[in-house]
Amino acid sequence: MKTFKYIAIAAVAMAFTACDFFDSKSPSAMDAAQVFSNPNSTEQVIAGVYEQFGQDKSFRNRLACGYQGMNTDVEFGNKNSGRAEWNIYAMTPTSGDLSTANGKDPWGYLNSAIERCNNIIEGIEEFGDTVLTDDAKKKEEVLKMRYMLGEAYFLRSFCYLQMVQLWGDVPARFTSIAKDEAGMKTKKSDRTNVLAQLRIDLKKAAELMPWSSECPGTAANYTGRPSKAAAYALLARVDLMYAGKGVRPESWKNGPVFLVDDASLRQELNTEVMWACSQILNKSDETAKFQTKYEDIFKKICADETNYYNSEVFWEIAFADGSRGQVLQYNCTKMDKAIGGLKNNVGGSSNSSVGIVPTLYYDFEAADARRDVTMARYIWVYDDGSEFNSDPAKVKQAFPQVDVANKEKFLYQKQNMIGSWYGNKYRVEWMKRDRTGNDDGVNFPIIRYADVLLMAAEASIGGIGGDVPANLYGVDGKACFDKVRTRAGVSTKPLTMANIQEERKLEFTGEYLRKYDLMRWGILKETLENAHERLANMRAHTGEFAGLQDTLYIKYKYVGDEYSSSASIKGFVIDSVYGLNKDELGQPSYYDPDNGWRKGNLYKGSSGEQLAPDNYMLFDREYPERLNGRQYWPIFSVNVGQSEGALWNDYDYTDTGE
Repeated sequence: MKTFKYIAIAAVAMAFTACDFFDSKSPSAMDAAQVFSNPNSTEQVIAGVYEQFGQDKSFRNRLACGYQGMNTDVEFGNKNSGRAEWNIYAMTPTSGDLSTANGKDPWGYLNSAIERCNNIIEGIEEFGDTVLTDDAKKKEEVLKMRYMLGEAYFLRSFCYLQMVQLWGDVPARFTSIAKDEAGMKTKKSDRTNVLAQLRIDLKKAAELMPWSSECPGTAANYTGRPSKAAAYALLARVDLMYAGKGVRPESWKNGPVFLVDDASLRQELNTEVMWACSQILNKSDETAKFQTKYEDIFKKICADETNYYNSEVFWEIAFADGSRGQVLQYNCTKMDKAIGGLKNNVGGSSNSSVGIVPTLYYDFEAADARRDVTMARYIWVYDDGSEFNSDPAKVKQAFPQVDVANKEKFLYQKQNMIGSWYGNKYRVEWMKRDRTGNDDGVNFPIIRYADVLLMAAEASIGGIGGDVPANLYGVDGKACFDKVRTRAGVSTKPLTMANIQEERKLEFTGEYLRKYDLMRWGILKETLENAHERLANMRAHTGEFAGLQDTLYIKYKYVGDEYSSSASIKGFVIDSVYGLNKDELGQPSYYDPDNGWRKGNLYKGSSGEQLAPDNYMLFDREYPERLNGRQYWPIFSVNVGQSEGALWNDYDYTDTGE
């Protein structure tokens, strides 16, 4: 059960936090004294920060829904037939679907959440009682207030990390508008100033917040509220970005450079990663969070498993059941044609904005349990078989259990062509609620246990700069790396930077990490260019893909009502496949249409060649230089205009157009 929502219900929360970021009017000191001297009213104000995540064009249907983190060598944004500006590195300061004339956009909402955190931090520190005491009567209130102060530091750090990932250099505004005359006119700052402050704040958050089981009230044992472990994990993520590379305004045409030139600071950052990760990895309660089966991570997310110690997730953005949040509908495989037939799929669309670059299939080892969890090569259909084939006789051959003569409707997976494979970690059939509309309310995970393992492994060898930490704090980086691979069912590999980069790719595809990993490693441009070369080889069946063919042979398996919305609906899944793997050439000897086997062309259809350059692009190849300059989003024109000169766009953007 989701016990804490992002929606601010109480009047005090709305009164104190609902004013827009760009409105400098603040509550009076008397209001603040009343609010922040009481843990219950303070918690209602905290809810106002989460409320920003659920707004239109915030995480609800943009930042958690395929509008960021695309495109990479493994993820492909399907929005607008794959040509949306934000996917192909062709953003402008007025890009539609993201910027709005009223400033209610990702920049505005993240800044609003930061301002609310500033007010909360200042309010608690001035009026709240956070001094530890042995007085039993006061202790409970003090611990709750300390937790919420840590929570505010954590949430502000999370929002700032999002901004740095999206925009690079942003204003370092760690004081409320009421106490800083610059306010919203704070000038854009070097991102290292922001990251340096986040290090301080997250260590403070970790000190103030307890482990999840010891958190106060409804925050206890709940993935929707942060805990000590979440603060340590986010600190490690911040440190690795800080120690990595990035495109800089003064030198972007030459590609990424280290954010800090000082190798000793980079070593310090890697050492801090090891320290932060060790706090989690050396605590037995936390190690139990690592799921035995990879599939279970996402089954539990879809099934609303928010019990902290039953989940691999340290912290996730929680959405109200069925009333806000479109995570599943944007991140699932297509299922519009299975409304009413697929389990829990009562209504709503499936925008399915996250596609999978098909070369990824061949990067997984055959035994890797993550492959078929990560990618779906099919869509769900519920009809009389007409979508499968217009010839009833062929439908009967493939689905012999169906009463084709009487046009019986049934549920089945339809094989997709190679340019239309989807992410598969979010599935409506894994939900425990009916999905009746576009807002499915599935939570958006931010950081999980495997990420801590792989961050520790990376830092242990010094990261991208080779700046080996001075202390490993009892953490064995190789053992961390092997633990992730063992769960996947694959054998060990040497602990090298190249292998860590590959492992993070296989582990986190579709989780909005890959693009930012490639950016901090300084290899986004070359990786995307290589991805297009691989797609060209796949299309031509040359090079590493020489053993492929166009024709795919499939056979269905009858699964009864396992995935059906009712016992009366017969269901089928793709079971046997031939022609997808390398060296599966020609027609298999056991192919027999009368025994249910079907065949089709995987690469060519009525719309042309699936992987033809004009039909499939990961970046705008007319402007390859943008793979450096436009790795970051532009600050939207409305936000620049309202800043009175404090904000501007670098790289090859202008403030009013391209």
